[in-house]
Amino acid sequence: QVQLVESGGGLVQPGGSLRLSCGVSGIVFSIRIMGWYRQAPGKQREEVARVTADGRASYVDSVKGRFTISRDNAKKTVYLEMNSLKPEDTAVYYCNQIPNLAWGQGTQVTVSS
Repeated sequence: QVQLVESGGGLVQPGGSLRLSCGVSGIVFSIRIMGWYRQAPGKQREEVARVTADGRASYVDSVKGRFTISRDNAKKTVYLEMNSLKPEDTAVYYCNQIPNLAWGQGTQVTVSS
């Protein structure tokens, strides 16, 4: 049974930075494509970044150049480094493998002055 535990969210001012972490258990992590997603109030969940088993990353246009996804296969953890944060980045952030399994609780990111 997969377990996904997101952490690292919080309240940050516009222009600030956060680093999210997601600990994963219950799957063979090293061979999975992993993604970060977000869901803002009243909106559908969207994928913001993904990283392949060999570390190739891709991003949605709205976060390119500001967010960096990475993974540590030994620690079974995927990270999302977020810089130059904007109010529109406010959302609950989730990680999941691709294709998706059951979702974790997510971590809240709020960008506000």
